[in-house]
Amino acid sequence: MPLSETLARVDADLTAGRVPLARQRLRGLVSSFPYDLTLRRRLAEVYRLYGDAAEAGRWMYLEEDRDAEETAAFEARYGSPAWRMKALAWRGPEAMAATAFAERQLVAVRTACAERLGRSVDWDDPDTYRDGLEEESEDPSRPWSLSGVLLGAGCLVAALAFLAVWVIGVVALFED
Repeated sequence: MPLSETLARVDADLTAGRVPLARQRLRGLVSSFPYDLTLRRRLAEVYRLYGDAAEAGRWMYLEEDRDAEETAAFEARYGSPAWRMKALAWRGPEAMAATAFAERQLVAVRTACAERLGRSVDWDDPDTYRDGLEEESEDPSRPWSLSGVLLGAGCLVAALAFLAVWVIGVVALFED
């Protein structure tokens, strides 16, 4: 599907309130077009709808007009340079960056990772920085989201309702 058509679907999803679907489409586009800073910016905007500053900071990290609090939240969530390399989902040389600022940011993250690991690392070869991922937890911690809490509460209510119906059924069998 062409980029323009997918972006039109993203706009339609957002207009219809289908934010998770819009987010999924944009994540796919960023994966396919990692050099397009406009797509990263749009994805950051969607994460702002969720109130997820760290993810908004992640996708705005290569922008000069990024929000300092979002950047700090991103750097806190992805504590090591290796985690930041993985999170930025960049491919290829930094020279492919659309702006000089983005290029400097990418070089800084890769250089910090290389210095920490004591060897060169490459955006295109995650094996070169995999050891740096083991320094932190396997998956950076995520704050609880309202949808996650509601999902958990709904599962608990369903399990309790099932248990109540089962107990009532067993009691009814032995009554009389």
